[in-house]
Amino acid sequence: MKTLFTAIAAVIFSVAQLMAANAFAQAADPARPAGTSGAAPAPEMSDGEVRRIDRDSRKITLKHGEIKNLDMPGMTMVFQVKDAALLDTLQVGNKVKFRADRTDGAFVVTNIQAVK
Repeated sequence: MKTLFTAIAAVIFSVAQLMAANAFAQAADPARPAGTSGAAPAPEMSDGEVRRIDRDSRKITLKHGEIKNLDMPGMTMVFQVKDAALLDTLQVGNKVKFRADRTDGAFVVTNIQAVK
């Protein structure tokens, strides 16, 4: 009986250690949802067309399709740009793929690439 109790206690202790290690690993990477494996999928890019570029103000006007991560339908609107260097390779009329996020209440383009 004592041996059985010791074996059960050892199994419970091992399971508790595994659960604690898993919880610690998930806490170390808060961007990863619980129950998912290692690599997070790349953020989805949206389609757009450059209508206007204001390099001095770091703004770009895009006619865009749906932006899923913002739950936004297609429209034409002005975005701030996180890094002015993103505008260096763009011209009005370029078809683009871009990523926009909401930062401090503003819509900000964080990644943009001309599509060839």
